[in-house]
Amino acid sequence: MAILLKIKGRIVFENEVKTNQYIFIKDGKISAAGPLADASRLHPDAEVYEIGESETVVPGFIDLHIHGAAGADTMDGTHEALRTIASALPAEGTTAFLATTITQEHGNIENALKNAASYCEAENRPGKAEVVGVHLEGPFINAKRAGAQPREYIINPDIDLFKHWQSSAAGLIKLVTTAPELENGTKFIEYLASTGVVASIGHTDAVYEEVEKAVKAGARHVTHLYNGMRGMHHREPGTAGAALLFKELLVEMIVDGIHISPEMVKLSLSAKGPDGMVLVTDSMRAKCLNAGIYDLGGQDVTVGDGRAVLADGTLAGSILKMNDAVRNAADFSGIGLLDAVRMASVNPAKQIGIFDKKGSIAPGKDADLAVLDSNMEVSATWCRGVLAYKNE
Repeated sequence: MAILLKIKGRIVFENEVKTNQYIFIKDGKISAAGPLADASRLHPDAEVYEIGESETVVPGFIDLHIHGAAGADTMDGTHEALRTIASALPAEGTTAFLATTITQEHGNIENALKNAASYCEAENRPGKAEVVGVHLEGPFINAKRAGAQPREYIINPDIDLFKHWQSSAAGLIKLVTTAPELENGTKFIEYLASTGVVASIGHTDAVYEEVEKAVKAGARHVTHLYNGMRGMHHREPGTAGAALLFKELLVEMIVDGIHISPEMVKLSLSAKGPDGMVLVTDSMRAKCLNAGIYDLGGQDVTVGDGRAVLADGTLAGSILKMNDAVRNAADFSGIGLLDAVRMASVNPAKQIGIFDKKGSIAPGKDADLAVLDSNMEVSATWCRGVLAYKNE
């Protein structure tokens, strides 16, 4: 079925924002885009959706770090769990994501990986957010910086174990969080880079020189900047300082006003620029649900007042939504919509090698689109050309 979006408001392309445009969708792909005046003449038989003057069309957001939502978690290891997450995310404008694991008993991780592989083969259809891979967060991390990762299952990087897990996941592991200072840490990063997997520095106590070695070995990503890592000191830049300095590193930020202060978001953006950052939610199963007690990696997490914490007060993921992250990034730092969307769509797509299909609005790409109102709330979302969410 052919669909025509008539956009009187704004549309965010990769490098510019325009008004009075159209998008023509056919067979789940963006077939054409151009001036609104040409729309009906060129595409007279399409089903028409009118987008108002106060609304903005953006490329669907891509969340590289999300554990769960709507009561489900990647580690549940069921198709139903991934289906639930994939069905919930279009309401926040997210059209693709990396199903993210957590440090757990090896059998539980393997089950989650096998489940992701079988889900992608059987159920990864248009009309809901697409699972575009797996983010393996742990167990190859530093117990000193575990955060909400269960310490009893943390181990040193193990290439043979990772090979086994990647086989179980049918090659779906696209991003791995690891601590480079651990035994075998640098060799592990070299191996990941050699196989096209993005090595991410995170849950780490690495000093500057250790981050430098990791970058030389092929590390290209930083997991939730400032959280779960050695911070900056004026005589030792630490992991956080190194993350800001090395241009090779794309840094994740959880911009909920809780994990990082607004001022530090602004400072970080001034150092990295919008090309050096990616917005993530790191959300857990409580997202979209009421306050209460929920499970994360076998631990009780108390959710309330916009935050999720363990019994000792440690932050345990978030309940952040991607449209809120985009709004906050703009509000906290003063950047424009083009740059905020770059961090939520363009950069993540490029980082995991899917920019040929996703991440921007261009002919030939998947019709992954979100419509935002003037308050950055989501009005509608299309996932691969199928309407996946409409705010009634």
